[in-house]
Amino acid sequence: FAAELQTLGWYVMRIGAMDRRVTFQRKTVTTDSFGEEIETWANFVTVWAQVRAIRGMEYFTASQTVANVDTRFTIRHRNDVTPLERITYKGKVYDIKAVVPLGRNEALEIYATARAE
Repeated sequence: FAAELQTLGWYVMRIGAMDRRVTFQRKTVTTDSFGEEIETWANFVTVWAQVRAIRGMEYFTASQTVANVDTRFTIRHRNDVTPLERITYKGKVYDIKAVVPLGRNEALEIYATARAE
């Protein structure tokens, strides 16, 4: 039945595939004792997600080799996730590039990039 709905253009959420815990972080700005602004990242929510690596790239820039991993995270729909946040998963930090709603606000597909080590 789910396959038939997908062929009609409907989004079918597969809750069982959301088996990874990811944490979203927001940038906060504080002031130190000298009046300087300090940017830090603070956790604001941890959710279940489906995590899929999309591709990896390696390139040479500024006399060093840099590798990036593009990843797609699928989570239940939330109104408070934007590209201004970032995701931490398995010790890596992912910068959010795009947040795409699926279905009728049933889920979000989040495209993010992490620097590979």
